[in-house]
This record gives sequence, structure tokens and C-alpha cells, in this order.
Amino acid sequence: MSVDIRSSAAAMAAALRTGEVGSEELTRAHLARIDEVDGELNAFLHVSDDEAIATSRDVDARRARGEELHPLAGVPIAVKDVVVTRGMPTTAGSRILQGWVPPYDATLVEKLRAAGLPILGKTNMDEFAMGSSTETSAYGPTRNPWDTDRIPGGSGGGSAAAVAAFEAPLAIGTDTGGSIRQPGAVTGTVGVKPTYGSVSRYGLIAMASSLDQAGPVTRTVEDSALLHELIAGHDPRDSTSLTDPFASFTEAARSRDVRGLRIGVIEELEGEGFAPEVQARFTESLAALEKAGAEIVRVSCPHLEYALGAYYLIMPSEASSNLAKFDGMRFGLRVVPEDHPTAERVMAATRGQGFGAEVKRRILLGTYALSAGYYDAYYGSAQKVRTLVQDDFAAAFAKVDVLASPTAPTVAFRIGEKTDDPLAMYMNDIATIPANLAGIPGISVPSGLAEDSLPAAVQFLAPALADDRLYRVGGALEALLEESWGGPLLDRAPQLKGVSL
Repeated sequence: MSVDIRSSAAAMAAALRTGEVGSEELTRAHLARIDEVDGELNAFLHVSDDEAIATSRDVDARRARGEELHPLAGVPIAVKDVVVTRGMPTTAGSRILQGWVPPYDATLVEKLRAAGLPILGKTNMDEFAMGSSTETSAYGPTRNPWDTDRIPGGSGGGSAAAVAAFEAPLAIGTDTGGSIRQPGAVTGTVGVKPTYGSVSRYGLIAMASSLDQAGPVTRTVEDSALLHELIAGHDPRDSTSLTDPFASFTEAARSRDVRGLRIGVIEELEGEGFAPEVQARFTESLAALEKAGAEIVRVSCPHLEYALGAYYLIMPSEASSNLAKFDGMRFGLRVVPEDHPTAERVMAATRGQGFGAEVKRRILLGTYALSAGYYDAYYGSAQKVRTLVQDDFAAAFAKVDVLASPTAPTVAFRIGEKTDDPLAMYMNDIATIPANLAGIPGISVPSGLAEDSLPAAVQFLAPALADDRLYRVGGALEALLEESWGGPLLDRAPQLKGVSL
């Protein structure tokens, strides 16, 4: 049979199990797709043809011998370039790590390799995950497959664009303030931020250690559930890793039953500041769920209005500390001044040339917030606001099962439109940031087309460790909307300029 790279990862896995297609054939088809369109999109920073094909051949051989394999064995995947990969370049989208090849794998990469998923390569991202548009990458911006003049979201725009453009059926992203969910919203893909600590952070190049979380980027809710189950679980190498068991995400995604589910609409995350058509698609999504048996309840989380400000004190403070290791002394770029190359001057020259403008901005903000005389006024106060946000969510979840809002306030904006206005850029994450502050899980599911026929999305949030609720409501909404659309949202994408989707 001919390989259909438009199908879901679950469908590809089923075809592999029945022998309708081989992993090598499937992997080569995706590598060919990358070769065809990525010159336009710039979704990948590194493509690992040889390794991916070798893995696929091994899976095919093991399947031919009758070995028991993981359900996703042989299905290709892309990995955000902030996740370390042994023997494969990892740059975090920065010049300061250009050419660095890690000697070890992140825990989640170990799990992907052990399960037999061919790794297609590493995806583009905002430098050190600092951005909302994938425009701060030292290697050029990624472009949105729906309109290549527009951004694919950030910081994980490469992973989202790769999945949306059928370059990969699955991808790994990381979410510090919305960097899985917000790119999902503007590319018409599904993005999941798991409960903090439920997926190991060992091997993630840290930006903000109390906020960072890896998770799935896919085209369907079921695919996210399958990938999430693979990468989740306790890791003794991660001091923040949780030991709690989790319910079956795949069963929840397939149930599609929301009868009796109480969905809370967050009053502070709709209306003013959200584009009218984004809000309209959100309202239609709620109506569909209500018709299917869910109960819609309006709830207030009054301290969410302070979440953005608190985040932009906590995140840069932790980032300034985490990025101190990139000093030109141990690994990565080293710039040696011609005159008097002391250690201090080497560090200054390396960081000056190695870091981009947005990274420098956040290091300066964080260093100031942590400085003597200002710690309590800024970082300490932000942590108090964080507690208030957590309390708001706890009170809301006492009344409802999940919370809902639009994922992003607007559709994808044009490349360069907000690069000179950092505050406007930061506002793109206004709906996603609160979940990171609280450590709770979230999912973004396409809700339809809004302004300029571009994707919009709805976000659902659940209590910590109740990630299965997200798959239950997300799977139900996806099925309801696709029935009304006559197929997946990505089938309604326009042509890439000069490249057929």
C-alpha cells in the first residue's frame, strides 16, 4: 500500500502491526516530506536520516521475528531541540550551543528509543524556549504551514509546524508558559502540558525549573494520549518527579463521553483581549459539549489577572540562574578576546555573542529581581501571587471537573509583527501561563477557523494528576467538531505557497 502520512499515529501504528506497511517505508516517507517542504518551513534544525532509518529497520526485523513491541513501535517522531539526545546535536535554538552533541539522552528520549520510535530529528524553537513565536531562534524563524507569512507559535513552533505539515505524526514539545498549547492553537494541532513532575525533566535544558514540562504534540487527542502514556512515569534522576500512578489516558480519549461532566468557564479568560472569532469558536465548542451532556458552569479565578506579571518575574529569575552555566568554560561556544583573555572577559564575550536579545533581556530581568534589596519585593511577591493562583484553581475545581478557556487570544500573527513590542508578545500566553504557575495539566484542541481562515483552539485544564479528564473532554470535543466539519481541521488548510499539503 502507499503510505498515507496524513493519517493519525494510531492508524499508522495499526497498519504497522498488521503488516500493511513497514516502519522503514513509513519513516522514509516522512523524511521525503521533510526534504520536500522544510526548506520553506524551517521546522527542523537537524534531520537524523541514518539513525531514523536504522531504528525503523530494527523495528521491522523485530516485528518479523514475532517480538512483542510497544504499540507505537515504528511510528516516527520529532523532538524539540531543548531535549538532549545522545549523538545528535542539541542547540536549544541558540548560537551558544551550536554544534554541541550531548553524551547522554534525556529520560523521555530513552523511553522513545526503547519503544522503537524512529527519531526524525530535532525541531526549531525560540532560543532557550524564550519566546511566543519561534522568531528568537538563532537559526531563523519557523513558518506556519497554514500561512508561511505567519508564526507557528512558540517556543515550540518547530514541533507544531512539523506535525501540522505532515513532516512527523508525533512530536515532543516543552511547556513553560504555554509553549506546547499555544503553538498547537495557531497550527491546528493538539498540544498537552502534563501535570508538573509526571514526565521526567531529566535531560531537558532548563529555562525555569519550577515551570518546565515536556509533553506531546500531535494531530489527534488519541495520539497525544498514546504518546503521553509512553513518556510519563517516575524517574529517580529527577528530584521533582512524581511517584503517583495515572489512569489510562488512551481509554479516556476513546470514551468520548462527557455526560455529567462539569465544565467551568473561566470568566477572567474570555471577552476583552480575545479576538471575536476566537471567542465565537470557543462558545460554539462549549455549546457542542453541552448538547452532548456536559454541564457548563461559569467560575471566577480572580487572581489570574496577576498571573502574567508573576510569571515574568519567576521565569526570568529561574532562567538567569539556569543559564549561568553557559559561560564558555565547560561546553558550547567559547569566544576569546584578543587582548588580555581573562576568564571574566572570556565569559562576557561568549555570553555577549552567544545569547540573543530576548535571552539577554530575561537574564537581566531575572538577575535584577533576585538582587539584594529586591528579592522580597519582586521574586518573593511573585511567589505569593503564585500561591493565590493555585488557591483560585483549587476553589474552582471544588465546583467543576475541568476548566475551559480559549487557548490563545488571537490567531497566528505575521512574522515580525510583534518583535519590537515584547509586552505585546508576552500577552500571547495570557491564557496558558496560569496552569504552569499552578502545576496543573492542560490540553489545547482545535475549535475551528477564525480570522483569516486560521485555526483557533479551546484549552481545558484539570486538577493535578487528573490528566485523564483532559483526554475525556478533548476526545469528545474533537469527535463532535470533526463530525460537523466533515473531517479533521487540517484537511481544511490552504496550500503552502508553492507546496501542496
